[in-house]
Amino acid sequence: MSAKVQVDKYYAALERLVARGDPINNDTVAIEAGSGRGSIKKSRPAYAELIAAIDAAAKSQSEAKLAADPVPGLRQDIESLTRRLDQALERELCLLEEVYDLREKNRQLEENIRLLKMGRLVEVR
Repeated sequence: MSAKVQVDKYYAALERLVARGDPINNDTVAIEAGSGRGSIKKSRPAYAELIAAIDAAAKSQSEAKLAADPVPGLRQDIESLTRRLDQALERELCLLEEVYDLREKNRQLEENIRLLKMGRLVEVR
């Protein structure tokens, strides 16, 4: 079979794979065209354009899968929410510490007021 006819078979097989959404590489195109695995080789100059077309189709297919895949976006959302949760918990802990400090100061002031009402001296700070 002439090289031109064989290359045309490979292009037709590439179009079928693209239409179906099957994985695209040199071996799958060769098998789809009815040839053996490894029959499309980079060392053959007649296949240079075909290999470039296969690489371009594979790249566009992988980009389309990445664009359609929601997982990376969801991972970013999870990281963002985790970061915001950690910040909120840190604020909460700081506020709780401040509440405990103010309660202790309030308790000391109430004790000092009680002692003053009883007529006892309170040390001055």
